[in-house]
Amino acid sequence: MDFKAHIAARVKVGELTQEEIYAMIALPPNTEMGDFALPCFRLAKTMRKAPALIAQEIADSYPEDEIVSKVSALNGYVNFKIDRAFWAKQTLERIFAEREGYGSSDEGKGKTVCIDYSSVNIAKPFHIGHLSTTVLGSALYKLHKFLGYTPVGINHLGDYGTQFGKLISAYKRWGKKEDIEQGGLRALNALYVRFHEEAEKDPSLNDEARAFFKKIEDKDEESVALFNWFKELTLKDVGRIYELLDVHFDSWAGESFYNDKMQPVVDELREKGLLKESEGAQIVDLEEYGMPPCIILRSDGASLYATRDIAAAIYRKNTYDFYKCLYVVAYQQNLHFKQFFKVLELMGKDWAKDLIHVAYGMVSLEDGSMSTRKGKVVYLEDVIQKCVQKAGDIIAEKNPSLENREQIARTVGVGAVIFGALYNNKIKDITFSYDKVLNFEGETSCYVQYTCARANSVLEKGGRGGKYTVCEVLDQEYELVKKLADFPATLHDALEKYEPCFVARYAVDLSQLFNKFYFDCSILNAGDENIRNFRLALTEATLITLTNALKLLGIGVPEKM
Repeated sequence: MDFKAHIAARVKVGELTQEEIYAMIALPPNTEMGDFALPCFRLAKTMRKAPALIAQEIADSYPEDEIVSKVSALNGYVNFKIDRAFWAKQTLERIFAEREGYGSSDEGKGKTVCIDYSSVNIAKPFHIGHLSTTVLGSALYKLHKFLGYTPVGINHLGDYGTQFGKLISAYKRWGKKEDIEQGGLRALNALYVRFHEEAEKDPSLNDEARAFFKKIEDKDEESVALFNWFKELTLKDVGRIYELLDVHFDSWAGESFYNDKMQPVVDELREKGLLKESEGAQIVDLEEYGMPPCIILRSDGASLYATRDIAAAIYRKNTYDFYKCLYVVAYQQNLHFKQFFKVLELMGKDWAKDLIHVAYGMVSLEDGSMSTRKGKVVYLEDVIQKCVQKAGDIIAEKNPSLENREQIARTVGVGAVIFGALYNNKIKDITFSYDKVLNFEGETSCYVQYTCARANSVLEKGGRGGKYTVCEVLDQEYELVKKLADFPATLHDALEKYEPCFVARYAVDLSQLFNKFYFDCSILNAGDENIRNFRLALTEATLITLTNALKLLGIGVPEKM
């Protein structure tokens, strides 16, 4: 139930509408004051009364109500307390009715949202730097689907450019088919690194690489076959990582897919008088918008990222008729997105306003940065496997007799990697720490998963789905109820602000409240059967809600730990 709407409909404040009152209602800083509060300070001028007097008049005139148990005025605020038993009963009824669908809605019904994320480069390592875009995009995909939207996950593969000419050159000079088949992406990356080392000594290799890439563009049979082989090896390698992370896509259309779709973009820009020549290049001048020019074609006639991204945006609109199109890309590309969004707007595409750059910070390990060209790369798969191994060691120490230890270690380790990337606001840079993400007592997925295992253990002993009666609700129980009730609103806020961290933090907060309840309120030995059954119901509702929260982040929940 929307208690704010219930209160707003029953409060009378001068000429204010119900919607205006609703917008004013807030959460008080101290829950002892009330569950909701209406500040009256902004009303003083129009009503020509002191805020304290206005608050008292509103409190006195509030009609008798079985849902709001108490209304009081204090220091210019009207405080409303909701009947605890009513709130608990309603919250539990909804959770048990909806179960794995609790928190979902149909707010996005009929709306398609394209989400461009991960976007790995063919024949380049899937490294720790790809972590944020991959898990952030995946969480946004799951959130949109859960709230009724039709998401389209797009992996805009980096499968176009001179680097493929470099790889063909390197492979023909130093590569062996059996070595590449066996070594996959790592073997390809070793060739790429060697090419750059050799090209520093012999710059003519770069000319050879450009020539090989031209052969790919000209559909030379041998060069295209090698390129497709590199692509196949890459997708096989990254597919294994996507499976580990529970990440899925609906489209794998990469840069090369738009090769035949760029000329119409150039023609349209020219027809609309937007193209200008500058030092031989074709540009769209964005000076009056405070940006450098957007280069559409280089002086040699080659296209750039902007050209392909404009073509891709037009294709996606024509194909999916999206409500929004999200680009989950690091903040270093802020200017690029501002530029090509503005170009589409100048082209008269009224849907350009629906293009959203979901910018995020960088991820690095504690020992520093990376360089693909120099071979200093931290493979994401290695990070995941190290977390799985460390999780296994911790579990073996804490619970040596645990069954399915390897599977549980995998669930915990993978969850730690995902949660570590999603717990903070997306724009923050992250220094990834194995010890921090695997802390069973910190603000981590391990802590949340352990809480789920604890709740599951209680339910195995006490039973699930039993009948309960809500009578007196203690403070610890009430705080838990309120947090459980807040889950749908948290998901709405997370989606509205493109911040899965809201879901991650909610899961930690709910876990902390449940553990306080677990230690303060006896569940299995409550004595009174009604109290015992009510507390078991709270435990089951918590497990359902935490499981839903983690699932939306792509994280599994082991039954035991």
